[in-house]
Amino acid sequence: MKKSLLLLLGASAMFSAQITLTKAANDPISGNVVNYNHVTGVVNNSATGANVTFSNGGLTMGVSSITTYSTPTSTEISTFPGSTIKMADGATTVYYKASSTKLEITGIVNPQATLNFNVDNGTYNSYPLTYGPAQNDTAKGTFSSSSANGLFSGTMAAIADAYGTLIIGNQTYSNVLRVKYTQNFNLYASFDVTYANPIGTITNTAYAYYDASHRYALLNSTSGNISVPLLSINQTVATALALNETFLATSNAVKKENLIVYPNPAQDFIGFKGNTDNYSKANIYSLDGKLVKTSDVKSGNIQISDLPPASYFIEISGKNATDTKNTKFIKK
Repeated sequence: MKKSLLLLLGASAMFSAQITLTKAANDPISGNVVNYNHVTGVVNNSATGANVTFSNGGLTMGVSSITTYSTPTSTEISTFPGSTIKMADGATTVYYKASSTKLEITGIVNPQATLNFNVDNGTYNSYPLTYGPAQNDTAKGTFSSSSANGLFSGTMAAIADAYGTLIIGNQTYSNVLRVKYTQNFNLYASFDVTYANPIGTITNTAYAYYDASHRYALLNSTSGNISVPLLSINQTVATALALNETFLATSNAVKKENLIVYPNPAQDFIGFKGNTDNYSKANIYSLDGKLVKTSDVKSGNIQISDLPPASYFIEISGKNATDTKNTKFIKK
């Protein structure tokens, strides 16, 4: 119950938009695949209040991290009652209960530990979530790991504490709402049904940055600590993720002269102008960072007739994953 557990309590901070978060615009949807990347550098979360600038121009692209949403199986729903959607992020899965006004956590599963919120689900978002008012809730259930089993009880909170302009690398997003999420849980032995003597704690703080054009957060960062003295566990973990799009846009600003897509706008196919000899694969992304198509660069033209009319990012890469070219095109 170490790293992944800490990351999940905060890194599931991936839903919402500027000024007001709503169920229609920001609840996760089964079938969605969200392309994130870890960021290199430290996220600057210091700005608070109205009309601020979130300055993160020094962040650069790290390794890929794919998040998928799907419908829980009947067995999963039996284990985590009330679950309506699950999020899978690597080896970790989070179960949620989505209602007309709330998104609640019902369970967290990873190789290190399981948290089952079967006594009292924890509210993640209560809609609408607007700048200013704090949302507070309690949570309670059971935990299990290879080292110990027991009970947990504590609080969860969300507050949109800032809005303004977000800068990531060379990319700028306006009208961004920043939400701060906190979780504070005490851990108890399984026989301590009165929750009298905690044997450990889990604390977590996460920041998520949303704009009106994306269902999921543009950028999120998490810092958490788990402490169980009886098991000699005391670990602090920090991580940060940004939508793949934020780096595609940054790379496009830097390298757009090196990759030209034609025709643009296009209806049935696109090709490339310039030297693409060292590139073998092309990935096409929607503007929210979702991978929608993969093709072989060496095949010449790439068919796009199956794509809905919209703007897209295209990224070509070769054997060296860090050597990529990116640009934007329009499908008519």
